Amino acid sequence: MSPLLAAAVDLTLVLYALAMALVLPRLLGGPTAQDRVLALDLSYVFGMLVMLVLAMRYESTSYFEAALLMVLLGFVGSMALAKFLLRGEVIE
Repeated sequence: MSPLLAAAVDLTLVLYALAMALVLPRLLGGPTAQDRVLALDLSYVFGMLVMLVLAMRYESTSYFEAALLMVLLGFVGSMALAKFLLRGEVIE
């Protein structure tokens, strides 16, 4: 990996960590439950992006599989929480 790409990867990881830190107050103390669900969904997306950047850094394909799994579980969780907030139950 070239030094420029390594520096870009490091900067990207730092910026994603900053973005996750900025989402954390909304996740913990959002005024409504919808805000908390949206912050949780955004955290899943940032986690997936971190996994993809780590895959580039370590040149490993297992990170891609982990990122895909993380996003699929995050999507299903977000849909279940959204359904619960709308209807009050997940399974009908």
